Amino acid sequence: MIYDVIVIGAGHAGCEAASAAANMGSKTLLITMDMNKIAQMSCNPAVGGIAKGQIVREIDALGGQMGLVTDASSIQFRMLNMSKGPAMWSPRSQCDRTKFIDNWRKTLDSISGLDIWQDCVVSLIINNKTVEGVKCGFGIEFKGKTIILTAGTFLNGLMHVGKTQIKGGRISEYASSGLTEQLVSCGFKSYRMKTGTPMRIDGRTIDFSKLQRQDGDEYSFHKFSFISSSNRVLNQRPCWITFTNKSTHDILRSGLADSPLYNGQIKSIGPRYCPSIETKIVTFADKEQHQLFIEPEGETSEEYYINGFSSSLPIDVQFNAIHTIEGLENVKAYRPGYAIEYDYFDPTQLKHTLETKFIKNLFFAGQVNGTTGYEEAAGQGLIAGINAHLIAKGIDNEFVLGRDESYIGVLIDDLVNKGVDEPYRMFTSRAEYRILLRQDDADMRLTEKSYNLGLADRVRFDLMCKKRNNINSIIDYCKVKSVDYKKTNMYLENIGSSLLTHSTKLYDLLLRPNVTLIGLSNCDEELHALIDKFTSEEIEAAEIKIKYSGYIDRERVIADKLKRLDYIKIPADLDYNVLQSLSTEARQKLMNFRPSTIGDASRIPGVSPNDINVLLVLLGR
Repeated sequence: MIYDVIVIGAGHAGCEAASAAANMGSKTLLITMDMNKIAQMSCNPAVGGIAKGQIVREIDALGGQMGLVTDASSIQFRMLNMSKGPAMWSPRSQCDRTKFIDNWRKTLDSISGLDIWQDCVVSLIINNKTVEGVKCGFGIEFKGKTIILTAGTFLNGLMHVGKTQIKGGRISEYASSGLTEQLVSCGFKSYRMKTGTPMRIDGRTIDFSKLQRQDGDEYSFHKFSFISSSNRVLNQRPCWITFTNKSTHDILRSGLADSPLYNGQIKSIGPRYCPSIETKIVTFADKEQHQLFIEPEGETSEEYYINGFSSSLPIDVQFNAIHTIEGLENVKAYRPGYAIEYDYFDPTQLKHTLETKFIKNLFFAGQVNGTTGYEEAAGQGLIAGINAHLIAKGIDNEFVLGRDESYIGVLIDDLVNKGVDEPYRMFTSRAEYRILLRQDDADMRLTEKSYNLGLADRVRFDLMCKKRNNINSIIDYCKVKSVDYKKTNMYLENIGSSLLTHSTKLYDLLLRPNVTLIGLSNCDEELHALIDKFTSEEIEAAEIKIKYSGYIDRERVIADKLKRLDYIKIPADLDYNVLQSLSTEARQKLMNFRPSTIGDASRIPGVSPNDINVLLVLLGR
């Protein structure tokens, strides 16, 4: 009954936290209400997307499990934004919901030192502002050196379908009560958020002949994990596209009086970037249609997810509206859409390690920190699991990623320094160094850090080193190899690029748009023989580094300059109220957020560059 790390909740944050801590050598306990719903995909059974896909690649590069599980469960894979620059490329995978759970369960069962207990945690054991264990619904107590809370939407969860309200953390699952109240009594600030999900429909009743088919990247070598086989394990399935129309909107508007979002029943804030269908017709009243994606929930399942039709309207309104949509006129539903309200804690009450500031050895990860999305939760869980292990083992170190090192670092820094006023979702626009944070080089950025830490294993590290050496070999060759301009001009003419009048280095030629290593290799037998030795992933990575070398170098210089501020520590007991040279707003914000470094202080809204200069002077820098 005594553990190094105890994780409460087996969602995406909890699974990554537990697996990371156990793989690093901590005796770990994962507590879940239902062992049959480990890593349940509560909403859309898809992983990745814009910026979210980069987070999953980073989790994998660090030795996490989400990428591997996704590749093994994928029924459609797409690399989004390929028409844009590589900083915007984002992998996305539609998954088999059931196999995703099964693959996560197999992963957890295979980890030595990881136990699972099915129960509900009703309270934390806290003494002298230090957490020491948990008490479960069966009355059993577990002692733990560190505790990670990843309760998702279960803390006082309340579901809404029209005027009907049901307590629960997810459909057909009980809510968790007592923990929020206990933590508030310890000084934590708690608020409410809202999210939602659409109805699920029977594929046997969909008229696919009226829908637009959307297939995945059939021959792509891309995948989520850097160590997965490139072959797709499961049969691949298409998604489908349709649209709402004026009749749909008219029916939805007729039900707004009974909508929990508009009759005052729901008072909490929901995700701006994933709005319900009723929010769409109100916010975008001039739009006559909205795009919907009809997505399969499994390799063989007839259950389909209506992406874009999240709703908490009364059941009859949902049914009547859906039947006006082309291709869905005769669909039958498995269950209605619903909204859910739940508790979260102000993330400015956390350190960058995700340990709480008020209770020692207690960590928060996932939606309890005000985020939304499986990927954001999993990234937090991984960082919390690593740092909980370090504390449990008495290692005087902390693992924190910078904004120039990962999207996970951007995510956590935003949460800790800025807090949230709506469910936080990651976008590429949130990262000021997104050219450095591409999905293709997450392993180059992070695997060595994780290996030195003890999470990424030797096999993963050696594969990364081999890949890095191969990429460098390609780049070095391109720097010294000159092309025969007469042979090359035929290729350049075909792609609409200006012709050469003299021999040119491969490296310089690759700086041109549309010019590729594969294309040039058809003009040069020596280059063809060289790149034939390397994988498609290595060739693509080398080409990206060459084409964007100027942008990458410039962004690295800017990041290094600003990063120096992160090394200047601020005394924990500094009384900002006595520093009259600071603006009033800065004093208030700094007293509230308690930044640990000048870098942290500079990213707090309301703290101006002049305030930072004052702090630098006072600290003798």
